[in-house]
Amino acid sequence: MTRENEIFKQIEQGNMESLDELIGLYYPEIFRYCCWHTSNRANAEDAVQETFLKAVRYMDRYAHRGKFRAFLYRIAANTCIDMSRKKYEVPVEVEILEAVPLVDTSFRAAEDETDFLSLVRQLPEEMSELVFLRYGQEMKLREIAEITGLPVRTVQSKLRYALKKLKKTAAAEQNEERALQNMQDKRGDGDEK
Repeated sequence: MTRENEIFKQIEQGNMESLDELIGLYYPEIFRYCCWHTSNRANAEDAVQETFLKAVRYMDRYAHRGKFRAFLYRIAANTCIDMSRKKYEVPVEVEILEAVPLVDTSFRAAEDETDFLSLVRQLPEEMSELVFLRYGQEMKLREIAEITGLPVRTVQSKLRYALKKLKKTAAAEQNEERALQNMQDKRGDGDEK
């Protein structure tokens, strides 16, 4: 029995303190997801809070079959969409997603993630969502299908297409960087003579 199943069994028995543990279990990944979809950390925090409030509010409608994670992601997605439609904005100083690390890693890994995120953001919205769920949130194809409402095969083929597109974009950017570096090197050689 998974920890999630144990927690739901305790909740069904009336132990509402287990609800805190359930929220703690998923809070970090739902927060990362909301950071991906909102303009700043404060908005993401509000979206996460709203997501868990809605989850608790609709808990009596949720029949646990081991898919609570997908249930939370659907709520978080809808919450972020609602916030963007309302042009919801918490006034904060300039803050960008890249300032919020996806995982606690070294500087180089954080820099690589920032590069990855900027590449993914260049994809069409549906594709970037799939790539982020798969690689940013480390979800299985089946879970992504549950969240998005797409068939597993469709998720798989769209991911494959998105990755090919990302590789082309990354290769083009590397070629541009090399060309710039070559130009700078040539200028540097001319300055020394």
